[in-house]
Amino acid sequence: MRAANETPAVSRRTALNWLLGTSLGATLVAALYPVFRFVIPPRVAEAPVNRVLAGKLSQLPDNSGKIFRFGSKPAILIRTPTGEVRAFSAVCTHLNCTVQYRPDFQHIWCACHNGQYDLQGKNISGPPPKPLEAYKVDIAGDDVYVTRGA
Repeated sequence: MRAANETPAVSRRTALNWLLGTSLGATLVAALYPVFRFVIPPRVAEAPVNRVLAGKLSQLPDNSGKIFRFGSKPAILIRTPTGEVRAFSAVCTHLNCTVQYRPDFQHIWCACHNGQYDLQGKNISGPPPKPLEAYKVDIAGDDVYVTRGA
């Protein structure tokens, strides 16, 4: 008979069950951790970019467009048939596809679901729910600078 202040001895079976159970749990966690890290990527802080050199005016003929990087996202620089230069986000507001300029239609076009925007960035046809974000364009000599917050 055991005294009241003695702790019960742990049996071999209890110790073995505990070791096997925790090692199985640790193996499961070790196998699933990389999967969760892949599925849920870490947030990467983007440096705020408010102004970029988008290109050279001499390399952008009338009625043409050019995709350029604005931070981590694409943007589009357009020279209208009348020679005016405009810039917009090149990310379609429907499914985040990259838009392009169609000189034959003289508007911005998204190939994913045939979304169309006019030369002011306003959605005119297709599924895009809202206009493209417009950027401010500054021309200094032959350089074309684009600034966020038009």
